[in-house]
Amino acid sequence: MWLVGEQNIWIFIILTLIGGGGAAFLAGRGLASKWRPVWMPILAMVPLTMGLRFLHFALFGEELASLQYFLVDFVILLAFCMLGYRMTIASKMVRQYPWLYETAGPLGWKTKG
Repeated sequence: MWLVGEQNIWIFIILTLIGGGGAAFLAGRGLASKWRPVWMPILAMVPLTMGLRFLHFALFGEELASLQYFLVDFVILLAFCMLGYRMTIASKMVRQYPWLYETAGPLGWKTKG
């Protein structure tokens, strides 16, 4: 439990994975839908992680300014965000350029040929 820091694993699952992960996934999809560069989702996860750490602090009395827990939450949120970002970019590439690309799984595309 040293990695997530909660007394109860359900707090971590519900707040970080479901709530924060869902928000991060939707943020990644939103950024990709506007063709934003890949560094923007990374930057966007910093305030989302800060807000999530505040919720852990305010609702459950956890440590607010812990670098360890901030980095754990940041990596998890970034993974969800990049998943949403990549899925949306792959979908848009195939949908908007059907003469050039075809799907290569849910996260990629390849040149037709």
